[in-house]
Amino acid sequence: MSPLDSAASGATIWLTGLSGAGKSTIAEAVAGELIRRGHRVQILDGDEVRTNLSAGLGFSREDRNTHVQRVGFVAELLARHGVIALVPVIAPYADARDTVRAHHEAHGTPYHEVYVATPLRECQRRDVKGLYAKAAAGELTGLTGVDDPYEPPRRPDLTIDTEHVDLVDAVTVIGTLLTELKETA
Repeated sequence: MSPLDSAASGATIWLTGLSGAGKSTIAEAVAGELIRRGHRVQILDGDEVRTNLSAGLGFSREDRNTHVQRVGFVAELLARHGVIALVPVIAPYADARDTVRAHHEAHGTPYHEVYVATPLRECQRRDVKGLYAKAAAGELTGLTGVDDPYEPPRRPDLTIDTEHVDLVDAVTVIGTLLTELKETA
């Protein structure tokens, strides 16, 4: 039996890390397994949500924090209603992530932060979206982890380095985290 069989009903799993770290890939794999096991799941991908929920926001610290808080609000609302919200969003600033955690705690909604701690050099090698190449060519500024800060979580609930942890193992450890949520609920 997989840990995902007995996962909590209703929780937010926030995957934070640099662009190209593997946040969305992990979220999609976890979602697939959870759905297959009969759970209600929603992925709130940062790029998709930014287009629809945060249209008009730029990439200043204030705008990034507003975007993170909006996504956090939606995630908490979904989780409070029995959905497992998987949130692969960079969320570069610790204070914004702390605000999201506090909002969940204020509503008694399970929340866990997963730091996808893939090193910058590996993210640059992958360069899934071509952002690092554009930054290197001077075509893009404000790239998180390059010329804009990324504040790693101080106390993540789980750390996964996708340079050393494969996708199957990442799904398993997140499943274990969700099982622990259910056991403490």
